[in-house]
Amino acid sequence: MSSFPQKPKVYEAKRLAPGQAIAIDGRGGDPAWQSANALTDFSFPWTKRPPPATEFRALWDERRLVFRFDVVDDDVVLGDGADAKEKVIGSDRVEIFFSTGPELNPYYSLEIDPRGEVLDYEARHHRQMNWAWSCEGLTVQASRTVSGYLVEGSIPRSTLEKLGCLHQDDKGYYLRAGLYRAEFSHDPSGGPVIEDWMSWVDPQVPTPDFHVPTSFGEIRLVG
Repeated sequence: MSSFPQKPKVYEAKRLAPGQAIAIDGRGGDPAWQSANALTDFSFPWTKRPPPATEFRALWDERRLVFRFDVVDDDVVLGDGADAKEKVIGSDRVEIFFSTGPELNPYYSLEIDPRGEVLDYEARHHRQMNWAWSCEGLTVQASRTVSGYLVEGSIPRSTLEKLGCLHQDDKGYYLRAGLYRAEFSHDPSGGPVIEDWMSWVDPQVPTPDFHVPTSFGEIRLVG
């Protein structure tokens, strides 16, 4: 039986104007972003402290879904490693998950650090990872900003359709999606990196875990 919330949180991704282009350069300066709704209600489900500001935006057209995260972070942690997986897992990052259904069998994860390094993988509930998977057609750019970092990305609509993640009901098209942030910081005493976890939807589980149905909401494609 699924534990996907009966009334999930909803973010409305607006449609780009016909023929309108948008540059994915990791800087957030394209005027098209001004029409996007800004989602800001990220929280620390497992830590009792005020969350640093995080904004998510998305737009779409018949070819692709584009997304953007603006992150305030005064202590950016960048992990080392031999490959993208090792680097991203040890870093501050933003994450977006897409699911084929409420059971998360399967779902797809994109984790992106401030350098634009990407950890993408397929998974099945609970935490059965296929690290060999990569997101076809994904474009990502990122940059450091005065207040933290910014990430932009683009996913072809055809990829979302092929994966079975673009759903339709009587209200239109939508994605079952999770939006997250790994908020790391350096230990002032020189100890291990401090790891905290932020989510758009509170998963309502006792220990940090985004890989559960209750952490997902809906991105509705409107306009």
